[in-house]
Amino acid sequence: MREEKQLEHSLDAIIQRVQDIKGSIAAFLMKLEHEYHMLQWPSVLDSFALLSGQINSLNKLLKNEKTPLLRNYILLPLILSPDRDAELEKLTEGRVQAFSHEVVPGYLRTKQEQDVEEKQQQINKQASQLTVENAQKQINALNRLSSSLLDMISAMREEWESELSQKTSQPQTSSLADTHSLIAATTFGKGLKVMRQPEPGSSVPQGPQEVVQPQRPNPTPTPSININKAPSSIKTNIKAGSSAHPYIRP
Repeated sequence: MREEKQLEHSLDAIIQRVQDIKGSIAAFLMKLEHEYHMLQWPSVLDSFALLSGQINSLNKLLKNEKTPLLRNYILLPLILSPDRDAELEKLTEGRVQAFSHEVVPGYLRTKQEQDVEEKQQQINKQASQLTVENAQKQINALNRLSSSLLDMISAMREEWESELSQKTSQPQTSSLADTHSLIAATTFGKGLKVMRQPEPGSSVPQGPQEVVQPQRPNPTPTPSININKAPSSIKTNIKAGSSAHPYIRP
């Protein structure tokens, strides 16, 4: 009686863990199908981390000492019917409509599929044929490859950190406060002085304004010159020129 209760509680806990994993997988598939255009890598990592934690929780539950070994129990179908079973359809969420001869071999199978079993046998055969020396060589090659990858990652990390430090150490060429002040001044007029308007009733001079020019010093008076000339005592006799041109041939 005690074993039956323990088995029932264990099965309920396992079913709950499996339902949690199923819900997480459905939510992740919904993201991939409907939110792929705005899906970001951190969100994908969160979904994988959630699934990994739930699977680890299920494994711990199966390995718990209080959980009975399910391999020691045998499930035998008592009745097979091709008719539709509403209760079975509800339990399986519509996946199995009838517990018939077609679905029983697949759902109650305790061995792996034939293709998977053949691949597993090939891998086991190759592992058994591998000598210790070859295994050690492969291990050393894998260690060298891992070391080279770690060195490359470390070098790239140092390079990225140096570039980041150089960018942060560059002198500042702009001031965020000044930029905000300029934007506020040009947009809202913040910090600008307002010109005072003349009070009502005050007279404002209109019309042309007189321009005051600097006075120039008076020039020194110059003596006036009489235009009328005095009669000269020298007589001049102006004769008319000869009519004959000196360069004209006779």
